Amino acid sequence: MTIAHLLRRANGRLGQMPWDIAALPLRVFPAAVFLASGRTKVDGLGIADSTWFLFEHDYALPLIPPALAAVLAVIAEHLLPALLILGLGTRLAAAGLLGMTAVIQTFVYPEAWQTHGLWAACFLALILRGPGWLSLDRALRLD
Repeated sequence: MTIAHLLRRANGRLGQMPWDIAALPLRVFPAAVFLASGRTKVDGLGIADSTWFLFEHDYALPLIPPALAAVLAVIAEHLLPALLILGLGTRLAAAGLLGMTAVIQTFVYPEAWQTHGLWAACFLALILRGPGWLSLDRALRLD
């Protein structure tokens, strides 16, 4: 038996595994990162003073006023991860987080490309393949 034969055989078997095995962790793990980041930006029910400062001084984005960027980030970092975890509107939530990842990579932390690349890969897979069977999208027949 050759190595090529063993590899083809292994690839054939692994290729039969259902997408659903990967879909749930691809949704949950990057969502947890964004949700944790969102939680650091609030104080009670309001946006934390440190968040206003960061968006004014450290996270300065072109074309978007800092106050608007702070509000949008806080909303997105809570809403989009929650949708991903539930598997509701999965492809749109993943597309939104992919966009946020691109902004973070480009304007905020360009040196963290490895981390952002991992997030982007998760979001791209979800956009292309969907949320898997353990999702509200599937239960509601939205996907």
